[in-house]
Amino acid sequence: MANTIINSTNAPAPIGPYSQAVLANNVLYVSGQIAINPATDSMVLDDIETETHQVMQNLQAILSEAGLDFTNVVKCSIFVKDLNNFARINTIYGSYFNQMPPARETVEVSRLPKDVNVEISCIAVKPA
Repeated sequence: MANTIINSTNAPAPIGPYSQAVLANNVLYVSGQIAINPATDSMVLDDIETETHQVMQNLQAILSEAGLDFTNVVKCSIFVKDLNNFARINTIYGSYFNQMPPARETVEVSRLPKDVNVEISCIAVKPA
């Protein structure tokens, strides 16, 4: 079975040589998303809550393009520039997973693309 590239115009275009997501054998691998508003192509860095919402909305747009939603997500990776923001990020992140939260890791890193504060990627499974 061939891999399918998933790209949504409702999420920011990749800023490098990668795809927004790749569907392989009913598993969707979504690239890390940062807080770029796809409508304006501008960064959304007002505060960590607003930034996290934009990241989650970008993930949601890509999942939707593949016919999926957050209930299909089985794994997330969260990269943060300052782990002191974890509780605030976690509150926003958690609001997108009302039913069954996926497996996850959260890692503090020294720097992220475009000097954002948070980047999140995910893996989702398409029902058979």
